[in-house]
Amino acid sequence: MTAAPPAPMQDAVAPVLRAVALAVLERPSAGRLPSDPDVLVKEHTPMLLSALARFPALRRRAEAHLTGAGDDTRALAAVLLNPDDGIVRAGLGWIAPGPDRTAERAHRDAERAARKIDRLKARLRTAKGRLDYAQRDAREAARLLAGTREALAEQEERADGLTRRLAIEHRRWRDPRALAAALLGVLERAGAARGEHVTAAARAAGTSPEEVLSVLRAVVDPVPPPAAVTAEPGLRVVPLGGDDHIGGSCLLVEAGGTRVLVDAGLRPGDRAAPPRDIARALDGPLDAVIVTHAHNDHCGYVPALAAGRPGLRVLATPETAVLMPVMWADTAKVMAARERGRARWGGSGGVLYGPRDVDAAARRCEELPFGVPRRVGALTVELFPAGHILGAAGVVVRAGDRRVAVTGDISGFRQETVGGCAVPESARGADLLVMESTCCAEDHDARDLRVDGLVRAVAGICGGGGRVLIPAFALGRAQEIALILRRHLPEVPVRIDGMAADLSAVYESLDPALRVFEGAAAVADRPAELDAFRTGVVISTSGMLTGGPAVEWARRILPEPGGAVILSGYQDEESPGRALLDAAGRGGGFTFRDHDAEVTVPVRARVDTVRLSAHADRRGLLGIADEIAAREIMLVHGIPGRQHTFAETLRVRGHRTAGTRAWHAAAPA
Repeated sequence: MTAAPPAPMQDAVAPVLRAVALAVLERPSAGRLPSDPDVLVKEHTPMLLSALARFPALRRRAEAHLTGAGDDTRALAAVLLNPDDGIVRAGLGWIAPGPDRTAERAHRDAERAARKIDRLKARLRTAKGRLDYAQRDAREAARLLAGTREALAEQEERADGLTRRLAIEHRRWRDPRALAAALLGVLERAGAARGEHVTAAARAAGTSPEEVLSVLRAVVDPVPPPAAVTAEPGLRVVPLGGDDHIGGSCLLVEAGGTRVLVDAGLRPGDRAAPPRDIARALDGPLDAVIVTHAHNDHCGYVPALAAGRPGLRVLATPETAVLMPVMWADTAKVMAARERGRARWGGSGGVLYGPRDVDAAARRCEELPFGVPRRVGALTVELFPAGHILGAAGVVVRAGDRRVAVTGDISGFRQETVGGCAVPESARGADLLVMESTCCAEDHDARDLRVDGLVRAVAGICGGGGRVLIPAFALGRAQEIALILRRHLPEVPVRIDGMAADLSAVYESLDPALRVFEGAAAVADRPAELDAFRTGVVISTSGMLTGGPAVEWARRILPEPGGAVILSGYQDEESPGRALLDAAGRGGGFTFRDHDAEVTVPVRARVDTVRLSAHADRRGLLGIADEIAAREIMLVHGIPGRQHTFAETLRVRGHRTAGTRAWHAAAPA
């Protein structure tokens, strides 16, 4: 500290400091300072000197306040108000630390504060980064947990399904009629060797072979009481659904007091619906439903139908009898999930049937092999191979000498999983042929060309290290594609996901020659494999991307430039699959609806379609019509405009066509 100058020096400095105080009090920011300049000098001298050093304008205003002072005071002020005069500043050390030292200290404090702020910012960035990583890890863990729960739920559902199937089979074998039907089917399928089987059974029972077969048929096909058979044997056919549209197939056939349905399917949509005019079948007794095949649009309503009619018989091929309960159980699960979703939003509507109804309907199934007549009241029913999918059948219904042949879904070409249709003699020259017309306006390329297109597309993507998603219908199409890839690209890894995997296992159990999993594997851990399975083919439901695991795979694969999504069949105009094809043509992104949210992903992968239809095309349908040569043909399962054009073609070729409406063949005179 510098020694204080003599009193005269202090007296000379005082007016200068007072002038500085007056200048400070003129500033707008001086509101919190003492309003008396003398008090301000006494209490805030260091601040005044520091302000002099920093603000030239303050020095000029202080000089203005010394205008009336004496010459000595003004001369001293000229020196004091010059911040560059170090001697004077040093000589004022007795008043306060010099302005320079105060500024330097403030500067050092500011630097220290800045460094501390920088350190705090760095620590904040580190903490934020760790938080981001933790949040990502938490989201990933939540996703994996959700996926694991979903996979576990699927495994539990599969286990429950197997348990139900075992229980159904156990109860069926305890039912005398089901046991008799199974034994009769074995004997009827035995063909040339049937005599030995029947003879052995007759010998064990102490009776004749004819009596054994007669007893079995009486148990399976009881002769109706005379009162139940009317005197009118005329055959009547009424389309109740799936006639001028696709979905909800149902055909009422009646004669002699017996009424049967050929198929009872569901109409597709957000809320599954029964056949359009099913009420017309329910206004009287109903003896049986004959199911052509296990696709839901042909069999999906059977559990609801059987639930209200305890005596209803369900006839189908052995393969269809096994496949149907699997499809029904999945449908019941989907309907229950949709109903829970509607309930969350306050909606309601109920489901058509549940697991108990599925079990009950499955116990009603009677296996009817191809080519074996089976009596149902006044009618006789016979099934014949229709191609299309495993177990698919056409139906010949006979009432006296009148016959109606129903193709169901039919195809004349061989596939990997099933051969083409085989028209029996019992169908030829029928009074009426009810024929599907799904592809009646199309002439498909040769199947070998379509298969080759699929194989080349897959080989190109997988050869470049990419992966391919093929959304496919769970029953039939998925197994067909898996076997095509096994035959032509055995080196390409293939995964089968969702219900397609369950049905593939059923296929192998029904026909050991259909070794679907010889060249493929079921997805065992979807959350992990969505990222871990990097090269190969994923075959997954659903075929139109309306839901199921295919949506999860598509969200991962579409953004990959080296990947592909190949749609393998028809895409409804309102389906996400159709929307994806349109979006890929425009470029940009595609939006998936995930429950109540929307997720948009960029479309960088190749998006294409390969038609592997299991329906006969125009040429195939014309060939079937020529081969059966029925007196009249009724077109169903198609689009009205296309049906009208195809009917004209049939008429040009010499066929007589009946309208898609109620048809009646009167008894001969």
